[in-house]
Amino acid sequence: MVFEGYDIVALGATIPVLTDPNVGGFSVDEMNWVNTFSLIGVGVGAAFMGRLADRFGRRRPLLLAVLVFSIFTLIFPIMPSATLMGLVRFIAGLGLGGCMPVALALMQENAPVGRRALANNLPMVGYHLGAVLASLAGKAAGVHWSLLYYLGGGLGLVLLALLWFKLPESDITPSGERTSIMDVLKPKYLRSSIGLWIAAFMGLVLVYGLNAWLPKIMGAAGYPVADSLTMLFVLNLGAIAGLIISAYAADAKGIKLISLLWFAASAVFLVLLAVPFGSQVLLNTVLFVTGVFVFSSQCLMYVYAGHVYPRDMVATGIGLASGIGRFGAIIGPYVTGLMVAAGTAYPGAFFLYGGAALIAVLVIAQIPKPKSA
Repeated sequence: MVFEGYDIVALGATIPVLTDPNVGGFSVDEMNWVNTFSLIGVGVGAAFMGRLADRFGRRRPLLLAVLVFSIFTLIFPIMPSATLMGLVRFIAGLGLGGCMPVALALMQENAPVGRRALANNLPMVGYHLGAVLASLAGKAAGVHWSLLYYLGGGLGLVLLALLWFKLPESDITPSGERTSIMDVLKPKYLRSSIGLWIAAFMGLVLVYGLNAWLPKIMGAAGYPVADSLTMLFVLNLGAIAGLIISAYAADAKGIKLISLLWFAASAVFLVLLAVPFGSQVLLNTVLFVTGVFVFSSQCLMYVYAGHVYPRDMVATGIGLASGIGRFGAIIGPYVTGLMVAAGTAYPGAFFLYGGAALIAVLVIAQIPKPKSA
């Protein structure tokens, strides 16, 4: 999770340098395509690596995912064209996306009784820690943007060595034929699968849309740029708190109830952000609470998958929810960007996000309550 947060912010931090005519010389459109291919790779990797983990055990797919991410992150800076950059980022994304469903399946399998949500959400805190690390590294690197990728890829290889020697295989016996990826569409899982996919999609519309465009949206609302950057920090600070709070709540009160409550609260607070605030303290308080609900809402869908599917389908279920959800990570920022260009992002984007959260509430309400939660 640390590497996902690091990777996403690293590209965002280096795009201004790469598009500088005196440094990288690439166009903004070229870098947007590179970023899009990266996200597509993450989605495809999540969908298919989870399946491999259910067929062949957790250890080998996770090692493969870390290796692919590390190698292709290391070679990214030496690519001479935007086309090759996009290809390399796509392949690195395959590895990066593949790490999450395997790691979360392992965490949930080894969680103490009644602590599945906590075991799922604690690693997700790493996403935000990785984002902070990339921000600091980007600031320190300046025009030497390639250092961010050498650092990320190098740390990935260190992690690979640690996993090679320390990570045991799960006690799932790899059969190679145990289940099919299409089993998630069997009648007993169909409503749950479709509901989880839609909710994960809507959740990532919120997460990526806000992280990509919040400073610009709030700047359009008349807030100073420095304040809008602080708002992004406050939002993510709330996200870290929300991951812990939602985990304890879901373990205590049930995953369906807390998922409904979290997405519903997200809808309310996102729409509330469309209201002008005269007090910066009040605005930051609302942003913090928004972060508490928005980011962890989406993560709860992976916990839900762990309750819905049997053990030899959990990584597949998490991977498909993450992979299909990644299209929300692409569409959310894209649509928000169109609204920014049209001058309608404030307050329109917050109504868009609130509507997405409400759709998630409606589809989760149709998902059968898991017997184990």
